[in-house]
Amino acid sequence: MKFLKQFLIILAVSLMGEICKAILPLPIPASIYGMVFMFIFLLTGLIKLDQVKDAGKFLIEIMPVMFIPAGVGLMSSWGVLQDVLIPVSIITVITIFTVMAATGLVSQVIIRHGHKKINSKKEEA
Repeated sequence: MKFLKQFLIILAVSLMGEICKAILPLPIPASIYGMVFMFIFLLTGLIKLDQVKDAGKFLIEIMPVMFIPAGVGLMSSWGVLQDVLIPVSIITVITIFTVMAATGLVSQVIIRHGHKKINSKKEEA
């Protein structure tokens, strides 16, 4: 019953994202609206982490299963993809390295900023 309640909370927030997507004329996916809502609700305390944590962990654990339909869709449209395979592969590789570099740089900035805060607190004490 706990999982059902947590899952329904996540679904309700996702539904809010779908409603925003239908109302607002912006080119933003409904899932992004939903994630922003969930972030705000968790940040403000409207939803406590314990209210969605177990269902969220479960959904993350089964995430690879969710890619099976997309993989089957790619295989069924192989004839169309065959012509653009090289450009898509090049774009994918470039994107992977770009995202890795950006993530690494942002992580380093956050870690350095955290170390500066810790060091300044030690100096004050």
